Amino acid sequence: MPKKALITGLTGQDGSYLAELLLLKGYEVFGLVRRSSSGNADRIRHLAGEVKVLSGDLLDQCSLMDAIMQSEPDEIYNLASQSYVPLSWTQPSLTAEYTALGVSRLLESIRRCYPSSRFYQASSSEVFGQPDESPQTERTAFRPRNPYGVAKAYAHWMTVNYRQQYGLYACCGITYTHESPRRGTEFVFRKITRGAAMIKLGLAEDLKLGNLDARRDWCYAKDAVNAMWLMLQQEQSDDYIIASGETHSVRELVECAFNAVKLNWQDHVSIDPSFYRPDEAVQLIGSIDKFTSS
Repeated sequence: MPKKALITGLTGQDGSYLAELLLLKGYEVFGLVRRSSSGNADRIRHLAGEVKVLSGDLLDQCSLMDAIMQSEPDEIYNLASQSYVPLSWTQPSLTAEYTALGVSRLLESIRRCYPSSRFYQASSSEVFGQPDESPQTERTAFRPRNPYGVAKAYAHWMTVNYRQQYGLYACCGITYTHESPRRGTEFVFRKITRGAAMIKLGLAEDLKLGNLDARRDWCYAKDAVNAMWLMLQQEQSDDYIIASGETHSVRELVECAFNAVKLNWQDHVSIDPSFYRPDEAVQLIGSIDKFTSS
């Protein structure tokens, strides 16, 4: 019998890549999709007929329990959340409902309906906020600086607590920024690559950005979802940082993007101070020592 997996956040960047990976490995894949997400299915359109779509919502525990009982999954990957940091400031309560309390509902649904499932929770480097060390490890203290990071910290510790209290196989992957062509254009990586393409095609004239000297630990989304899968294949459940282990500046990314379309970025990029983030005294960069040694 093939393994079964249930993915929340199926229509997102990570959900779509994870579904592809699991299908290649012979899994029967189920995806939990909110009704309002049905028009946002471009990333999974090519998987029609291969993934079984179930209706459900992290705000509704009954729908989560129904989805788990229908799919009887060996593995559950929670990739659904309100994940745009600026929006978490304008909609902090909604962010908390989906990104924090939604995980409580899902964990409780697993405990009640199918406790043998292995559970992956998508944590985030935003839980570190202003860390006291660099690179960060799995033992670095959480100091989130925005509502999204606070919600992710809650979800992370709830997962750890359910693992310890109820013996669930439950893991948290603390993912750093990971990108792909399926990334939303509101994020800086795609903003830059899309902006360079539009300027090359004559559809735009310039690109406004913030601090070009800001550095990020970027990796590829396909590598990140493979790491998620590997975490659920270990004998014991544990938490891991998923990152590249190195940083690059926004300036480097801009240069690469504009060089790819044979344009001089300095002719088209302007600086808008409103896009600046608060100063980062300690660099966000993930230590991958634990993952690579496992």
